[in-house]
Amino acid sequence: MCGIAGYFGTRSLSPSQIEQCLGLMKRRGPDHSDFGQWKTKAGKNVYLLHSRLSIIDLDPRSHQPSKIGPNWMVFNGELYNYLEIRKELEAKGHSFSTSSDTEVLLRAIDVNGWEVLDKLEGMWAFAIYNEAKETLSFSRDRFGEKPLYIYRDKTGLYFGSEVKFIQSLLGKPLEFNLDHISRYLVNGYKSLYKEDHKFYRNLRELHPATYAIFNEKGEEINKKYWIPQYNPKDGMTFEQAVEGTREKLIDSVKLRLRSDVPLAFCMSGGVDSNSLISIAKRVFDYDVHGFTIVNTDPRYDEREMVEHSVSELKIRHTTIPVNTKDFLPKMRTLVRQHDAPVITITYFTQWLLIESIAKHGYKISISGSAADEFFTGYFDHHLAYLYEVRKDKALHQSSRAAWMENIKPIVRNPFLRNPDLFIEDAKFRDHIYLDARDFSKYLKRDWFQPFSETSYTDDLLRNRMMNELFHEAIPVILHEDDLNSMFYSIENRSPFLDRRLFDFCSQIPSRLLIRDGRAKAVLREAMRGIVPDKVLDSPRKVGFNSPIYSFLDVNDRTIREQLLDKSPIFDLVNRESIEKLMQKPDLPNSESKFLFYFLSSKLFLEECRI
Repeated sequence: MCGIAGYFGTRSLSPSQIEQCLGLMKRRGPDHSDFGQWKTKAGKNVYLLHSRLSIIDLDPRSHQPSKIGPNWMVFNGELYNYLEIRKELEAKGHSFSTSSDTEVLLRAIDVNGWEVLDKLEGMWAFAIYNEAKETLSFSRDRFGEKPLYIYRDKTGLYFGSEVKFIQSLLGKPLEFNLDHISRYLVNGYKSLYKEDHKFYRNLRELHPATYAIFNEKGEEINKKYWIPQYNPKDGMTFEQAVEGTREKLIDSVKLRLRSDVPLAFCMSGGVDSNSLISIAKRVFDYDVHGFTIVNTDPRYDEREMVEHSVSELKIRHTTIPVNTKDFLPKMRTLVRQHDAPVITITYFTQWLLIESIAKHGYKISISGSAADEFFTGYFDHHLAYLYEVRKDKALHQSSRAAWMENIKPIVRNPFLRNPDLFIEDAKFRDHIYLDARDFSKYLKRDWFQPFSETSYTDDLLRNRMMNELFHEAIPVILHEDDLNSMFYSIENRSPFLDRRLFDFCSQIPSRLLIRDGRAKAVLREAMRGIVPDKVLDSPRKVGFNSPIYSFLDVNDRTIREQLLDKSPIFDLVNRESIEKLMQKPDLPNSESKFLFYFLSSKLFLEECRI
């Protein structure tokens, strides 16, 4: 895990500009930093900057930029199957001077071209300058685990792992995209990656599963090297789904345990994180150290389940209480790190967890992101499942009865309490932007954007899951995870985001995904005998949530003044509406959520002007 940045154009960057940018990149790579500089035949300048967090091959020989043939590369991420690819290359007569994944990646591209990207298992964002062709190329991993921002002006092209790196090389702040802030305030986090909009105008992110080539004239070639698809094997049995899932997930964890430094695990009481921890401990005998944020709200308290797993698995464990002290100053710091609003309060608390992992000396964290999107996990998945099995009368009837008994009592969203929601209207999506109409009333100008989704398949459940994976939930989670982790120079790994696991899960028919009202039926049975039974059999679905009043005392005059003082946010939001909101002694979950959106946007507009 590292930081990368650079420029390709007519400008000459001064030594002080390069030094300033490398200084900003130090959190992403505290172990070493360097840059390379080239000039094209036409007189254009090329700069590649790199800061290194040493994970594989800690020797200085693996510092970057790296060179093979005419290619110079700066690489952020990890190539998990580098040993297998190295073995293939060695069999063809190629030799290596390091034991790093970086050299393997660059050699593989040098030998096989861009076609090799589809063979890679890992997370990455990299830039390669080819001296002979005078081209600058980029690529990102399939799921977008590693960020890569691009900005173009009349002088050329800037890129970086973080927005602040681009602004530093550019020498001026980017212009805020107020429309995108309105989108966030009204439609919430699930709307942020529906289109290519960012919180800054004219800024773009290279799409996941893509490589792009820019030539000396500034012309761009952009290609997908992988396209996700749902290809169900209708004859697959539940037992086959379970066996294949177990095999693929165990192998994914095995690859992601590869490291020359120790790693830690983010731990909750749920199936997702416990699957990864239990595989590491019971299959690979890894000395697991789990870290858990403790939520004292009884609705979200998972301590009993966590303590049971810790005891049964006999692992080391650290709990981190939610510390609400200095919430506003800490939020300002985190917003500056993100170059954007902190999307939900969950990511503030996750930042506290990463801080503890760093204090214990770890450089890698393992998290359970994407299990919901691979195996089902959200309440609307149950209703989409009922829609998909509606023609099988016996299965539909038994599944509906199980939903009525086990799921309906814990659902709060009024739309999702109707088991026939999608049967009555398969296009219904109002439950996703549930509070948009109410939130829009806080804005000074009318703002509305209807819900939209990408069509991957006619299967309603699978299409929802793929939209969540590629457009709604996971892009936000990965963005926040990356920035929170990098603040403390921690690499975050997500074993569920494995291409082979995704391809196998995409073959599982939807009818097998939920059983007896239980989501993640395949994953639960795949982990039987590995994960503690109490975790697998628990009906609870607990995410971290906390009302904003747990962090802010709005009756405190100083805090009220900070929330209501003069700010660019009030060019978008009615100040009087926020005052009225803060006068309420208690806030329902929706209004608590909006108040956090407001606060985070306010701090963004104040702190990220540079």
